[in-house]
Amino acid sequence: VNEKLYQVSALHKELPNDILNFLEQGEKAMTLLKSCEKTLIENPESIQSVEDYQLLAPVPKPTSCRDGYAFRQHVATARRNRGLGMIPEFDQYPIFYFTNHNAIFGPGEISLMPDHFRQLDFELEVAIVIGKKGRNIRAEEADQYIAGYTIMNDLSARTLQMEEMLLNLGPAKGKDFATTIGPWLVTREELENYRTTTKENHTGAQYNMSMTCSVNGVQVSNGNMNQMDWTFAEIIERASYG
Repeated sequence: VNEKLYQVSALHKELPNDILNFLEQGEKAMTLLKSCEKTLIENPESIQSVEDYQLLAPVPKPTSCRDGYAFRQHVATARRNRGLGMIPEFDQYPIFYFTNHNAIFGPGEISLMPDHFRQLDFELEVAIVIGKKGRNIRAEEADQYIAGYTIMNDLSARTLQMEEMLLNLGPAKGKDFATTIGPWLVTREELENYRTTTKENHTGAQYNMSMTCSVNGVQVSNGNMNQMDWTFAEIIERASYG
């Protein structure tokens, strides 16, 4: 809050001191935290400056990590760069692949192998973190399963990726070495003022939120969450099937 950090576990004996246990408790922990929020902010003993800490990924060891195709423009551009037309199946259902949930990084340096630097690339993305257990979740209800949102950079070794996907399997080694997220996990309630109209024939919340990415201080990418064609609710419905 206002560039200050607060020790959540000091608020209440039932609040865990790590994010995974917090998320596993679902709405119980989130509701308890919200009830203590005013006490937290008004207690000067709990305040720490962000500058005194090294921030990690907000969810450093997720139990699963998936990367979906949500932006039509991104898919069309990627296919055009390979000399291919837009694929009509994009509009049938949202697809995703499993990336390496044990290779999650936050702010700071990342160590790579030499082959990763052969056309090293990234994609500026927004990610959700699921906050309660569910199965066969309907899109109409799926937003209630989202604990928060964060920025995600999907790092790619394009030469490795193109080589392995000639066999129509993957991506694997071209993608499994690093995914960066963070530095913040922002709750749904904090984004409510940015809510916008959902695209026609789609279900779920959409937000008017600008996204930018800079490399060494130079902006190289930008976008907006309102350009998502598939909503997170629809992606959750697909991912939770079965």
